Amino acid sequence: MIIPNQDQTDEELTTYSRSIFPEKSFAARTKRWLEENAFKKTALLVLVLIGSCMVIGDGILTPAISVLSAVGGINVGHSMISNDVVVLVAVAILVGLFSMQHYGTDRVGWLFAPIVLIWFFLIGGIGIFNIWRYDSSVLKAFSPVYIYRYFKRGGKDSWTSLGGIMLSITGTEALFADLSHFPVASIQIAFTVIVFPCLLLAYSGQAAYLLKNPNSVGGAFYHSIPDKIYWPVFLVATAAAVVASQATISATFSLVKQALALGCFPRVKVIHTSKKFRNQIYIPDINWILMILCIAVTVGFKNQTQIGNASGTAVVIVMLVTTFLMTLIMILVWRCHWTIVLIFTGLSLVVECTYFSAVLLKVNQGGWVPLVIAAAFFIIMYAWHYGTAKRYEFEVHSKVSMAWILGLGPSLGLVRVPGIGLVYTELASGVPNIFSHFITNLPAIHSVLVFVCVKYLPVHMVPEEERFLVKRIGPKNFHMFRCVARYGYQDLHKKDHQFEKKLFDNLFLFVRLESLMEGSSDSELSSLDGEEIDQSGNTLFNNNANTCHSNVGSTISSEDSIVIVNSSLLTNNTIRSYSQASSKIETDELEFLTACRDVGVVHILGNTVVKASRDSVLYKRIAIDYIYAFLRKICRENSVIFNVPQESLLNVGQVMYV
Repeated sequence: MIIPNQDQTDEELTTYSRSIFPEKSFAARTKRWLEENAFKKTALLVLVLIGSCMVIGDGILTPAISVLSAVGGINVGHSMISNDVVVLVAVAILVGLFSMQHYGTDRVGWLFAPIVLIWFFLIGGIGIFNIWRYDSSVLKAFSPVYIYRYFKRGGKDSWTSLGGIMLSITGTEALFADLSHFPVASIQIAFTVIVFPCLLLAYSGQAAYLLKNPNSVGGAFYHSIPDKIYWPVFLVATAAAVVASQATISATFSLVKQALALGCFPRVKVIHTSKKFRNQIYIPDINWILMILCIAVTVGFKNQTQIGNASGTAVVIVMLVTTFLMTLIMILVWRCHWTIVLIFTGLSLVVECTYFSAVLLKVNQGGWVPLVIAAAFFIIMYAWHYGTAKRYEFEVHSKVSMAWILGLGPSLGLVRVPGIGLVYTELASGVPNIFSHFITNLPAIHSVLVFVCVKYLPVHMVPEEERFLVKRIGPKNFHMFRCVARYGYQDLHKKDHQFEKKLFDNLFLFVRLESLMEGSSDSELSSLDGEEIDQSGNTLFNNNANTCHSNVGSTISSEDSIVIVNSSLLTNNTIRSYSQASSKIETDELEFLTACRDVGVVHILGNTVVKASRDSVLYKRIAIDYIYAFLRKICRENSVIFNVPQESLLNVGQVMYV
């Protein structure tokens, strides 16, 4: 759930996907059911946040159990050492792993695929060897009949053992946890052709070994390795554990970045580590938090069983959340028939709920760890989103009307000093309250004002040529504009080092195109109520200087200014006749803007203190006055996020009661 500052023009982006359902279709009814009240929207948000927090918990537990399991093979390799030494070695590997994250996976990523491929071929080959050497009849276990016999023979004990059996199907997904780094087809082919067959052979081989060596249950995998290749397999196992850990860490970074873009995580520093792959990022704050928690889990438990119970709990909950969300995707995106959705959901929930019921019995044996971790991150993410949404609601309701702006006159009731003021706001329409607060306390304002709104849209990326949307506020002699910079959740504003230059390029382009359209029509209107007037279409003034996208005969509009365009008037003769009459006006304004830019640009940011109103309920006061206030103090400042130079920064303080 993101800040609701989208408008109709956002849906005209080439990367925007807008699904239109038949009114009586199952998808349309489902969509209306979800959107009919705020409770269902909040419930969906909570479900997504729970799944996200569990993934973060898995990003902590997977490195711990992977590295500890791999290092634990030292004891099996005829070199018995104390468990404390194993833990120390595991901690050393984890520290090294997290310390190298700032280099990015781009430099060492070329090693991952060969290591994983060798690892699966080794375990598959060892499985074949053990099946041939010990007992090939173990292959009968592929028959579903043995599932029934297993539960009939063991009863409740068989059911509770599912919590441990769960570990046999976890961990493999960690090798490809960050799906944004791999095409979907490659994941499907890898799992079908390599991962699944090799895992079946590996587990079958261990079962065949245990039939002849029942006393080697502990560390069965390492015990089943032939002595001649033990140490090479141990080294590859350790390397594969590092790869799996790297994958979950990278996945956590990607998840946090997207949550940050959607307003569900406090502002943190995001660093791109690769010039080739846009999704390879590094988040220092999250990296060190993960490292501390991962080491704490490793040292605190000191054995694989309890960490395994914790990891199993996290994975099962992620699977359940994924199934529920997958159901919505099948209905709303893929538009599957309801019978297919029902069959998929029913079969998935039967399996997953069975495992989940067994995992619940492991809560007191380590399963509580991911629940605590997820609860902590959930409180952070939900409180941040709640506070951000409440702050935005306040700004929307307290924004300044255009009538009030027009009543101030061309000078805005103040001295207009040379220069350009960039006023940052989250409002994509209307004039923010921070502006009225600013001019109330200061006796002067810049000759040119640009209200800058940097917002993220529910698309993966916004093409560079469609990034900016420029509008005029009020009459021309006010010299007030709005510039909306739009980003997708995989885009990064901090990486846009030429943001200010691109902003002014689009501002100048807007002035030229506006003059061109005025020359083709004698009508020029201004909206006084701050509301959207046109419903037929809008024009995007973007980076492409050679293109002006518009619908034939449409109205180019915004809540700030409207220019009526009649395409029949846009003939070459009209444009030529107009260009001679209006070129001086256009040139004068462009020269004025250039002169103001040369004088200096000041970035005006609101330093808002958000507090809960006195009549607020207890949970709201806790969320706003304590959790949200604390997160705002420790997170990054807006000036850093917007890459604003400190010498041209002006903070305007304001107390906001929500």
